[in-house]
Amino acid sequence: MENNVNDNGGFLWGLLGCCIPIVGLILFLVWKDQKPKTAKAAGIGALVSVILAVAYYIVVFVIIGAAGIASGAF
Repeated sequence: MENNVNDNGGFLWGLLGCCIPIVGLILFLVWKDQKPKTAKAAGIGALVSVILAVAYYIVVFVIIGAAGIASGAF
């Protein structure tokens, strides 16, 4: 049985996964067997988005903490 699925791992699926991480995760889980390249692009986009969000919050809390210590609030 030949599978004629277009699987080019499109950049736009990765961008969609980055903009809406839950959609990227769902697409990854649905397509991991039928379209592995496209699923990987969507999954990586979602993962990048989550990593950037966590890094952003860590940096913000460090800056707020440093500002609080400098002002004598802590």
